[in-house]
Amino acid sequence: MSIRIVDLHRYPVKGLSPERLDQAILDRGDYFPGDRLFAIENGLSGFDPDQPEHQPKIKFLMLMRNEALARLRTRYLDETSTLSISEGGSERARGDLTTREGRVAIEAFFRRFMPGELRGPPKVLTAPAGFRFTDSRRGFVSLINLASVKALAEVIGAPVDPLRFRGNVHVDGLAPWAEFDLVGQVLATSSGLRLKVTKRIVRCAATNVDPTTGDRDLAIPKALMTAYGHCDCGIYAEVLAGGRLAAGETLAREQGALALD
Repeated sequence: MSIRIVDLHRYPVKGLSPERLDQAILDRGDYFPGDRLFAIENGLSGFDPDQPEHQPKIKFLMLMRNEALARLRTRYLDETSTLSISEGGSERARGDLTTREGRVAIEAFFRRFMPGELRGPPKVLTAPAGFRFTDSRRGFVSLINLASVKALAEVIGAPVDPLRFRGNVHVDGLAPWAEFDLVGQVLATSSGLRLKVTKRIVRCAATNVDPTTGDRDLAIPKALMTAYGHCDCGIYAEVLAGGRLAAGETLAREQGALALD
């Protein structure tokens, strides 16, 4: 079985827009590079950077409750640690997230942008080493099967943008929902990268939001449950051995690979 990588995305700030990548270098035991490095705290969350623990996503600004975020276009520049936020084609805020002044500039934007949805002062949180603001405690790398998204669109009777699922790796070459059969299996690339598929991804109301307009126009979890008896779309994987992922490359299932590898 051969699985083709169609495209790659990272989400530097939890709840904000994706950035498409041509390739990514993954390290053993680490998260997808540049993904969920930051979150915007919506009132006090109790997050302690010195003792980081996974927090429920409702403690942060996120699409499940704050669909207006989808109207924003953001860009994170690794070289300068700078986040740029645009709306309607115009830049609205910019700040170096390693500096107090830069974080204050971004926080001030969200106070202006969505004051009615804030439970307290918004605060930019930075993930310490070895931690990310993922929805799942072990959500290291997420993969979305485009055939499953297409099948779901046919059930709904309307187009479904794969970006609704906010995955890192979009793939084709699988039958619809065949990705679920990969749980416990190991996938590898020619560069030596090895991914152990750990579990299915349960979907929430964030997927109901159009990733371009911010309209809450579909009922994705309901459609999944009605048609298939579950609310899952996509799979999580852990990095067993580092290597490269790039659009156009393939992932192959290792024959005889054990889930405990």
